[in-house]
Amino acid sequence: MSQQNVEVVRAAFESWNAGDMEALREPLAPEVTLRPVEDWPEPGPYEGRDAVMRWLGQLRDTWDADALEATSDFIDATDRVIVRFTWRGVGHGPQSDMEFTGVWTVRKGKVRGIEFFWDHAEALEAAGLRE
Repeated sequence: MSQQNVEVVRAAFESWNAGDMEALREPLAPEVTLRPVEDWPEPGPYEGRDAVMRWLGQLRDTWDADALEATSDFIDATDRVIVRFTWRGVGHGPQSDMEFTGVWTVRKGKVRGIEFFWDHAEALEAAGLRE
């Protein structure tokens, strides 16, 4: 089951990079919760599929073009998937290259939670792992 969870998260990256917000929405559970990184301007949490998609849509509108690039393997941790990635954006101002670690909670093919961290070790700890 956990390799399927990795594929759900990998597909989310592909959907984001393709600009396919409907495909990104599809695996989100109705009760999904998203927590941005600490000190993010809009701190959240965002609860429910519609709120999460609104927040993601606002991020998408920040730049003319953007992409997510995994900088680590997708780590399978039972019902969690952890990956370090860079979010690159261009347009509407200075180019941006932000690095995060995301922890996705996936059960029965649906994303139940998404949490972002600046610090990779902190993300691993939140997922019950150690570096």
